[in-house]
Amino acid sequence: MIGAFLKKKNDDAVSKSSNFKAYLSTLSLDFIIIVVPMLLCFTVLSNWTYIFTILLMLLTFVCIAAKRTAASSVSIKGEHNSIREYITSYRVVVMIITFLCILAVDFRIFPRRYAKTETYGTSLMDLGVGSFVLANALVSRQARNITSVNWKTAIVSISPLITLGFLRLVTTTGVDYQVHFSEYGVHWNFFFTLAAVSILTSFVNVPPRYSGIFGLLVLVVYQFCLIHGLNAYLLSNERGMDIISQNKEGIHSIFGYWGMYLVGVQLGNYLIFGSHSSGLRSTRWVQMRVWILSIVFWLLTVFLDKHVERISRRTCNLPYVTSVLADNLQLLSILMLGDLIPGSKTSVLEEALNRNLLATFLLANILTGLVNLSVDTLSASSITALSILLVYAYILSTVIGTADYFGVKLKFW
Repeated sequence: MIGAFLKKKNDDAVSKSSNFKAYLSTLSLDFIIIVVPMLLCFTVLSNWTYIFTILLMLLTFVCIAAKRTAASSVSIKGEHNSIREYITSYRVVVMIITFLCILAVDFRIFPRRYAKTETYGTSLMDLGVGSFVLANALVSRQARNITSVNWKTAIVSISPLITLGFLRLVTTTGVDYQVHFSEYGVHWNFFFTLAAVSILTSFVNVPPRYSGIFGLLVLVVYQFCLIHGLNAYLLSNERGMDIISQNKEGIHSIFGYWGMYLVGVQLGNYLIFGSHSSGLRSTRWVQMRVWILSIVFWLLTVFLDKHVERISRRTCNLPYVTSVLADNLQLLSILMLGDLIPGSKTSVLEEALNRNLLATFLLANILTGLVNLSVDTLSASSITALSILLVYAYILSTVIGTADYFGVKLKFW
């Protein structure tokens, strides 16, 4: 009897080990297909990005044509789930670009045109913070019309973010890690911004169908203050001794990110969680409106950048917010073309990263710090830099994938 029990236990262990090995193999294949091409396009193949884009567009059109040809013999299944899959892919793409760039920027292999701008202008990395905020707003509890919250719940929900913010402050100060004070200030960082946006949204209880209007009002008032003197204060190199002056960029830009978050909440409620008809019609409904909204925000960005103020991530002004909205909606609309390609589905790596987005960002920051403390990134050769980036990205993907396989989910709000 005992022997039979031990045999069954060993068989279960072998089966679980075999399944985990198969999972890692699938995860590794996803890494090669999804992450590696993106890393190459951001580094050694950056000058060929436009050519690759054109080739991918042609390949997409060929696949679409092939699907239409076979439409009479192929039945479309699971169409009603595609909107969720689009959002998953979009959030994961934003995260992959983010964790690749935050380390790649420290190497010479990374083109300077992709790095963050100092004051005005746009680049790939300028979109990172805004895209992260917007990606979370689209699927937030507010967008799902879950708006009731009390003080205790709100404080508990943001306490991990505040803890992470202080941990980053202590570690970067303790090891004399290079930090650009012009980005957030002396003590402020991205985790504090997320916490501030979260608590403001929780306490100022705005119904999702009106949050976009309220968010635009916040952005317009903030932009009015910027062009009437606040800009000169935020962009100057002078700092006082008080905590607000020491962190003037991070504290004041909260209003820009909060306004962006509120607009994202209404967009998420309108496009994803609204009461549309189910199935194919719902998918086409969302696709059409995402394309239209992307065009509208691009036109608005061009107008604001030319006639109001140039785009500035540092202050998170109104043109920056509209540019983030335009870029992200354009990315989402492009990903929606996957609906026209046969056999498209959410990958294992996508699901793992989507369930632990903030944990992925936290681990990426830790690994980035360790690499910078261990390697002289500026003097690294292209081969060395690319090898380090590949190992870093694979370790990050594997750790998050393993955590997801064993049901570990780190939720911070």
